[in-house]
Amino acid sequence: MFRFEELDIWKLAINYADKIYDLAKKLPIDEKYNLTDQLKRAALSISNNIAEGSGVSTSKNFKSFLGISIASALETVNLLHFAKKRDYISELQRIKLYNEIEILIKMIRSFKNSLKE
Repeated sequence: MFRFEELDIWKLAINYADKIYDLAKKLPIDEKYNLTDQLKRAALSISNNIAEGSGVSTSKNFKSFLGISIASALETVNLLHFAKKRDYISELQRIKLYNEIEILIKMIRSFKNSLKE
């Protein structure tokens, strides 16, 4: 088993990406190469960077990857706001995903802060 597979933040990030992928299937076809792809890339980047960062040799480098995970999570927040603004998703869908990512971001930040330099 790899280190990242034991991390709760990675497990939550994978589940979040799965939910985003399900949502992306319902977005308009004319958004396939714009909003849909960008939303999926940003969501998957969260867990990708946790996994990739777990394999680096220093805590400083891992923290950098965790920072990228947070940035990708925030990108999904922005994209969900835009999807709502375009009436592609409901406010309830946006709020539910917003609340989930808010918790995940807090957990990633806490984990990042716990790493020794």
